[in-house]
Amino acid sequence: MLKVSRMKSLLTLSPSLSNSTAAAPLSFYFRSKSSTFLRGAANRMKPLKNPTFLPTLSVTNSLANYSKPSNSSKSRGFCTDGGASASASGEIHLIVGPMFAGKTTTLLKRMKSERRNGRFQGNPIKNSCHLDRTLKDLCFTGRVKEAVGILCTTGVQVHSEIYSLLLQECIFRKEYKKGRRMHWQMVVVGFIPDEYLKIKLLILYAKSGDLDTAHVFFDALIMKNIISWNAMIAGYVQKGLEEMGLSLYHRMRQLGWMPDQYTFASVFRACSSLAILEQGKQAHGILIKSQISINVVVNSALMDMYFKCSSPHDAFRVFNTSLQRNVITWTCLISGYGLHGRVYEVLDAFHQMISEGFKPNQITFLAVLSACSHGGLVDKGQEYFSSMLKDYGVRPRGKHYAVMVDLLGRAGRLEEAYEFVQVSPCKDHPAVWGALLGACRIHGNMDIVKIAAKNFFELEPENAGKYIVLCNAYATFGMWKNVAEIRSVMRGSGIKKEPGYSMIEVQTEVHFFFMGHNTHEQTEQIHEMIRELTFLLKDPCDIPDSSIELEENVVVCGD
Repeated sequence: MLKVSRMKSLLTLSPSLSNSTAAAPLSFYFRSKSSTFLRGAANRMKPLKNPTFLPTLSVTNSLANYSKPSNSSKSRGFCTDGGASASASGEIHLIVGPMFAGKTTTLLKRMKSERRNGRFQGNPIKNSCHLDRTLKDLCFTGRVKEAVGILCTTGVQVHSEIYSLLLQECIFRKEYKKGRRMHWQMVVVGFIPDEYLKIKLLILYAKSGDLDTAHVFFDALIMKNIISWNAMIAGYVQKGLEEMGLSLYHRMRQLGWMPDQYTFASVFRACSSLAILEQGKQAHGILIKSQISINVVVNSALMDMYFKCSSPHDAFRVFNTSLQRNVITWTCLISGYGLHGRVYEVLDAFHQMISEGFKPNQITFLAVLSACSHGGLVDKGQEYFSSMLKDYGVRPRGKHYAVMVDLLGRAGRLEEAYEFVQVSPCKDHPAVWGALLGACRIHGNMDIVKIAAKNFFELEPENAGKYIVLCNAYATFGMWKNVAEIRSVMRGSGIKKEPGYSMIEVQTEVHFFFMGHNTHEQTEQIHEMIRELTFLLKDPCDIPDSSIELEENVVVCGD
């Protein structure tokens, strides 16, 4: 009787066949002319073109044998030979796939059992060999969580390359908790990582946002390289600590290190967030002098830096001279034009991208719809929104629906905007109700304000920014009782709003201006200049916006 176990991907041979072929090697079952079924099964297995993997999978044979314990001395060790092994029932188990497919629970039970009776510790070489193979197979099949679980359960050391492989998979799959658990296992078993593994751990902690631990590994490196510097700089920039990232970049340059394309991508991103054009231009000059091959990521970061530093002409020059373009590059150009209110340049760039054969993505459409909203192009915006799924296969998300609500609200079509929210599949998205609330505040529809405020506040009530938006909306209609209630809720809940600030760079010196704080040394001169400009530009018919003053009061109160 011949049966195939689909769960374990094993072939189980009947005793009649196993008695005559028990001592045959594994490769025999794929080459023997007398076994027609096995030869046919081997031919149907397209991935199994090279049988050299068979001797390396004896760990799975031992796992299969463990399901039916035998008194034979061959089944007592954790490792078995490369050939087929017979169980007590006379069955022979053999792998029919190139990847690990056994149950990890069986392996864990066997390890625990053999560790209790001393056999697992008794043969460390074979045990380590099979554990390494098992972890590799699990990692190659994408079962990283199970591999880390087995590693931490065994309580033994594995080879450095196994740790490296598992850490790399944890970083790639963003399983940072599993990576930290592996580090914990290294400490428990007394494994001392080498320089290469220290860099892997540094990257893991930097990407997970634990910069303190990442800095410990960085300082512990005997020989720092450009990879370790890049990991620390990128970690600070991704965490929102752009100043620290740039400071580390300058320190790297002082020590004589030459940045590569990954360094420049992080530096341009930091300069973009801080809107410091001079330092961005200096980094661009170093990039040109170093003659490093620029890729799409660096070009996109450089364009984004110039756009956000109010230099769209330089951004277009970077785009125009770039040899490699893809949808990311085009989207960066479209978003940059939209940031500066150049609506028709946005639409021209979008159509040129389509004509060159690039397919827009969700971010591209978000930039196009936002440009239509700010430009008042309602019909165009609805046309692009309808073409997303129909023509390009891009499914709209919550932000796209929010932009469409903003598009209709800015045009004064509040009833249509409210109906659009009601029929949209993303009406539970906070941004949708926030856009409707902002439109009602501009055009003064009190009925929709109450509905939008209720739904907007119920979604993510812990968001401090929503309290400010609601206060401003209520203040626009003179609903001071509601304003007082919201401010009372903020004080009672301990919710604080981070104060807004402005920043300007003058002659390579950066100046910060925080709302509600007069700490700048030239505050009096600045206020005097603002009063003069206000007197010159003020229209006698202007009515002051009370919500602006209210927002300052709420922020100060939150501090």
